Order: sequence, then C-alpha cells, then structure tokens
Amino acid sequence: MSQLTHHQTEFPNTQFPIVLVLDQLTSPANLGSIFRLADAFGITKIVQYRCDIDMNSSRFKRTARTTNTTVPSERIDDISSYITSLKSDGYTTIALEITDSSKPIDAIPLSSENKLILIIGSERKGVSEQLLKHCDFATHITMFGKNSSMNVAQATGIALFQITKTLTPKL
Repeated sequence: MSQLTHHQTEFPNTQFPIVLVLDQLTSPANLGSIFRLADAFGITKIVQYRCDIDMNSSRFKRTARTTNTTVPSERIDDISSYITSLKSDGYTTIALEITDSSKPIDAIPLSSENKLILIIGSERKGVSEQLLKHCDFATHITMFGKNSSMNVAQATGIALFQITKTLTPKL
C-alpha cells in the first residue's frame, strides 16, 4: 500500500442539487473550509446571506485552496425571495440546527430525487429565526459529549457526508 499523490487520485465527478445557504458566518477560515467541503461533496452552489467576509484575506485563501473558483457562489440580500423561488422549483429547505422539532440527520426523509437548500447558521447564533421560518424541517447531528454545539465547518462536513450518501443512487 502506498499513498497516492494529488494527481493520482480519481473520484467520480458528481454534482448534487444542493444549495448551501450560509446565514451570517463571520470567520474567513470557516468560510474557506466550507468552500472546500462544497467542492469535495459536489454541491451546486454556496449562497452567502449577511456574510461580510473578505474572500481575498489570506486566511480564507489558505483554507479554501482555490475551491472558491470551482464552486459557484453569490451574496444575496433578499434571501426570503431567493428561498421562495427555489422552493417553487421543487427544493426542500432544511436547517442544520437543534430545534424543538429537529430530527437526527440520519433520520431525515431523503431520496435521490430531492433538491435541497441546506441552511447553515452563524458560529455564535446558529440559524436565524428569519431563515428558520422558511424551512420544511430542521436536522441536527447527534452528539454524545457534554457540549451542545460543534464548529460550523465540521458540522457542515458531517451533514454533507450524510446527505450526499443518502442522495447517491444505489448501483
């Protein structure tokens, strides 16, 4: 067994109908990590809402590793209209947030036919009430420690792994 170089690795080039909506993120490192995750998991687009992060900062660039050039993204001010438009096109909206009705991420009802908007909340406040009201449901990552939260980029990676695994057609 030997480790492969970057140029020797071959993974399927799969695109999933998932739009990541980032709600008021503040950390360049977290945003860069989420771009990398979005690239790794074949996400269609990243939408930034009230994210005032300098994508030219060295911290962002170090963590994104140029994936901001391969993953489409935009900043949107009228997020309510944007989400409503996608929902009218058949998208289901999911908040990654612990709520009084959230379900564990491995229990959300998904199939390979789903088109999704996954809303990721800010590092300090989570998903805002404004965006929660647009969600069809909320999901959370089951945790076993004493803390009730984890880093937003790590949580996004876990969520995207579970969701894309569920959306991948069984061959």
